[in-house]
Amino acid sequence: MTRKNFIVAVTGASGIIYAQRLLHELCRTAQVQLIVSETGRRVASMEGVSLEDCEVTCIHKADDLAAPVASGSFMHDGMVIVPCSMKTLSSVAHGYSSNLIGRAADVCLKEKRPCILVLREMPLSRVHIRNMLIADEAGAIVMVASPTFYNRPATIEDLVDTVVARVLDHLKVPHNVSKRWSGQNA
Repeated sequence: MTRKNFIVAVTGASGIIYAQRLLHELCRTAQVQLIVSETGRRVASMEGVSLEDCEVTCIHKADDLAAPVASGSFMHDGMVIVPCSMKTLSSVAHGYSSNLIGRAADVCLKEKRPCILVLREMPLSRVHIRNMLIADEAGAIVMVASPTFYNRPATIEDLVDTVVARVLDHLKVPHNVSKRWSGQNA
């Protein structure tokens, strides 16, 4: 059985811990193509989060528009931009491919593959909301990093896991990352 292959892009929004947790989970069972923007690297350093310990298949430079993931002929099972900055949301919504993250997302949408944008910003301006709608209408899955509380999280990791679990669900990756809603008291 062929392992699934995903693209994970990390941009300069706060919340790199979501990317770290997603990478750890995906790398257990799938191939992962990683793209990290320069600002994403700086934010990771500021937040004390390392992406280096994740065993990804390949790391692509964000300015390498000739990378394989920039082409529709590159076969993969979906892309996640986590966290997704408002700048990157705008780029995806308007098809502006100034770097590999925007180009890979643009290709993902034109090829009708899952393209998940995990936004981590608040409050949202009307421009942000419009861009979310435009991205959704183009075929992207827009997720705001909004953890659940019904499972009574005890740690930051528990909160992160509820968001990562939703991403994995939309990628159709089986997991036991977080407790699911049962309709019963926790």
